[in-house]
Amino acid sequence: MTDHVHDLAAVREATDRLLSAVGKLDNAAVAEASRLPGWTRGHVLAHLARNADALVNVLAGRPMYAGAEVRDADIARGADRPLDVHLADLRDSAARFTDAAEAPGDPSRTVELRNGVTDTAARIPFRRLIEVGLHHVDLGIGYELTDLPAEFTARAIDYLAARYSGHRDVPAVTLTAEGGGQWRTGGTDGTPVSVTGTAPALLGWLSGRGAKGADLTTGAPLPALPPL
Repeated sequence: MTDHVHDLAAVREATDRLLSAVGKLDNAAVAEASRLPGWTRGHVLAHLARNADALVNVLAGRPMYAGAEVRDADIARGADRPLDVHLADLRDSAARFTDAAEAPGDPSRTVELRNGVTDTAARIPFRRLIEVGLHHVDLGIGYELTDLPAEFTARAIDYLAARYSGHRDVPAVTLTAEGGGQWRTGGTDGTPVSVTGTAPALLGWLSGRGAKGADLTTGAPLPALPPL
């Protein structure tokens, strides 16, 4: 069951870790390439700030973004800012998100995200937690998939496996984490492809990060996953 209060606390902790790590950079480092193709670290930081504001919109019943082009333009416009401006924006937007998520309201109400995707308001903090955790890794500043909290990793695998469940372009897959944990994803036809590895490696594959499955064991060619 989703624990709204627990997830909000986890978002604050993840945001504090991010701010502490980013605060050790300089302007030159912010302008360097991130691990996301075509994005500098500044793009990642701008995206994180705008995502917080977008989720405020979601909780308020407004469109998440004014449109895909507006979203992309906001990120591009904010990417080249100095480090201190990025840090202030991250802090301020995080505070706005926390205020919105803590505001009185029915946590079971349905809210709408991008492309017609819906969810309950109670799950929005976990969606934010995924953004902060994975994009911290994307910065390429020493925080890796293996550094993510174990609880987060297991829940993120569950979340992403559910996203691909029933996807027509993904064959049936059984994911098994070394040390415990098993998930099913993809289609339902045929014998599932068995994929085994550490939980961080499984998360890396599901989220399009890591070494493209090089650290996973599979009884068949590892399926290619479509973009999330």
